[in-house]
Amino acid sequence: MRKNREQLYDELLVLRSLEGDRQALGELVSRWHPRFRRHAHCLVGNREAAEDVVQEAWLAIVKGLPRLDAAGAFAGWAYRIVANKCVDWVRRQKRDRRLSAALAETASPGQELAGNAPDRAELLRAALARLPADRRALLCMHYLEGFSMTQIADIVNVPEGTVKSRLYHARQELRRLMEREDHE
Repeated sequence: MRKNREQLYDELLVLRSLEGDRQALGELVSRWHPRFRRHAHCLVGNREAAEDVVQEAWLAIVKGLPRLDAAGAFAGWAYRIVANKCVDWVRRQKRDRRLSAALAETASPGQELAGNAPDRAELLRAALARLPADRRALLCMHYLEGFSMTQIADIVNVPEGTVKSRLYHARQELRRLMEREDHE
């Protein structure tokens, strides 16, 4: 695979960061932070939480950088760290919601909230939120981040054909969820 200038520059920044160059590390953070934040926002569905998750991910990335086998593997490796931190955040939120729901049920059983019919964007957000994190991540990487099938395959460490298949099934599931949300 032929590398473009951006990839080569990122590799140089990684190598310089490993040598202790703080300016290179700062440049690496500046270049990748917005991408990681968009990816985290797609996975967690909340801007503030995405920022927190990415900060947590950067701590793990900087700490783990010396264990990175190849500078060229930075993008995929770092995206996996961000995705794992998002999964951790989602698990904590589910646990907290279950606790809140249990408390609310004991405090006011039988009360329901009235709501307005959601618009199309809200239907999409709701359906995306209900997708499993791995499928939501694929959709976000492809459609929001603009990654090619080859790049996604490298990031998630599976064959390109597997990415195509998983992306197809993710789109199908998203469509079903949107139709279900639209009828509720």
